[in-house]
Amino acid sequence: MIDLTLIGIGTGNPEHVTLEAVKAMNSVDLILIPLKGEDKADLAGLRHEICRNCITNPAVRIETFDLPVRDPETPDYLRRVKDWHDEIAAVWATVIAGHLAQDGGAKVAFLVWGDPSLYDSTLRIAERLGRRMPLRLKVIPGITAIQTLCAAHGIPLNDLAAPVAITTGRRLRETGWPEGAATAVVMLDGGCEFAALDPAGVAIWWGAYVGMQNQILLSGSLAEMSDLIVQTRANARAEHGWIMDIYLMRRTIP
Repeated sequence: MIDLTLIGIGTGNPEHVTLEAVKAMNSVDLILIPLKGEDKADLAGLRHEICRNCITNPAVRIETFDLPVRDPETPDYLRRVKDWHDEIAAVWATVIAGHLAQDGGAKVAFLVWGDPSLYDSTLRIAERLGRRMPLRLKVIPGITAIQTLCAAHGIPLNDLAAPVAITTGRRLRETGWPEGAATAVVMLDGGCEFAALDPAGVAIWWGAYVGMQNQILLSGSLAEMSDLIVQTRANARAEHGWIMDIYLMRRTIP
């Protein structure tokens, strides 16, 4: 039986790791850290830094593994992602099987950016892993990028009695502003889809690498900030080789 713990570690700031997460990290046999290529080596480095800061149990082993990439030849987006998740689950199974104890059991953990339940695929991959081997799952919540963004800008998530929608850049491109929402939080927007919206009456609070040492914050009216955010994002991605950003937009209530 595999005891699998998914540990939310926040957005990269070691001080955002909760006491519950620290306790969980020190209680497992093995922590697996994915490698996503040279251009995202910083992400694995941050996980290793968090381990160095938080783990005091010398019995905990830390191992890395190469993460599969999505097949660009699969035209359907959902099919492409589901196939990718299947491949990752297969890799997980192989790596974990190589570290099983003699009795067939092991306590394994993955460190998950933000919170495992919010716009992260780790829980879906864990469900696939459970079809391959006996599994007990535990989830440790973490500080999300949404919380960190709002805290960094000093703003509330919502207006009084006003609904909030959490969506992606792809959905924003396909459907426009979320129907019925006064506030829209947009994640995973590599195409800067906010630039195609009607900016009238819209304010934006944008952040990249939120919670990290290289955090970048911009805010103001969408009309005034759109081009600046697009350029700042491009410059940051070129400098670091990768970028994680998120933004909140709010429509003015008449």
